[in-house]
Amino acid sequence: MTHKLTILALDAVIPLDLAIAAQLMGYPMAPYDVTICGLRSGQVMTTSGFAAAVSHGLRALAAADTVMIPGFSPHNRALQPPVLAALRRAYRRGARMVSICTGAFALAQAGILDGRRAATHWRHASELTASFPAVTVHPDVLYVDEGRVLTSAGVAAGIDLCLHLIRVDHGARAANAVARHVVIAPHRDGGQAQYIRQPVPAESGASLAATRAWAQNRLATPMTGRDLARHANLSERTFARRFLAETGTTPLRWLTTQRLAIARELLEDGTLTVEEVARRCGLGSTDNLRLYFRRHLRTTPSAYRRAFSATAADHL
Repeated sequence: MTHKLTILALDAVIPLDLAIAAQLMGYPMAPYDVTICGLRSGQVMTTSGFAAAVSHGLRALAAADTVMIPGFSPHNRALQPPVLAALRRAYRRGARMVSICTGAFALAQAGILDGRRAATHWRHASELTASFPAVTVHPDVLYVDEGRVLTSAGVAAGIDLCLHLIRVDHGARAANAVARHVVIAPHRDGGQAQYIRQPVPAESGASLAATRAWAQNRLATPMTGRDLARHANLSERTFARRFLAETGTTPLRWLTTQRLAIARELLEDGTLTVEEVARRCGLGSTDNLRLYFRRHLRTTPSAYRRAFSATAADHL
């Protein structure tokens, strides 16, 4: 059965947020039945001054498996009671609720974020905390996955969240295919910082990209932060500081993310044993592989393979 995904475009929707959701979730390799709705059918104004046509009103939320809310402005305005009531009904019915950027304020107004962790644009994180004290706001991450409720940081972090959803629903191969199609990096970990203070190295030639490429080509072999620092010809402390400034994450967390990405693709391929997958991705043993899958993906390698090895190829 095709997954029904409904995007709720509120008045003064942020057009990039809306486009990210509609385009990434609309590719055939990520088979969703995508609907865009508003308070009512017709036109919804964007923050850029042009209107977006929507063919459905709030009733479309009643059939959604996933409801996605792009950011809107002003984010702190009181939303119409019918909007909040429709969101609450969808949540009570069991729909997965997702927000991009300031869309988190809509979920917060509906009470859906109460008692949960959440993310929003870093500029508005403190305001979300102050306005909704029952919500635990994480201002320095790209997205937060709470199972049935997922929230992302500002604007382009919506890309990371959409790819994460595709990966969860259809496997790493489908998510990577979408990422290749739109020419973006296939995976940034949700815990990675959303705001990198020094995205471009101050010194010419100071980028650590060469070290990351070197590491990606030898993930099957044991590596430590010291090995990466030695390749970059830096002290461990200086390397760790520059790595965090450049990528928004730590060297060891980055290594884990890369290894899990390889493990997922190998498991989906279905030709290797779990032991071989553990060895090839650099996690060494099946026990280690199981530990990291449980910790980061909330599943086991065998369960992941059962879920995606037979279906991933059908979506490409």
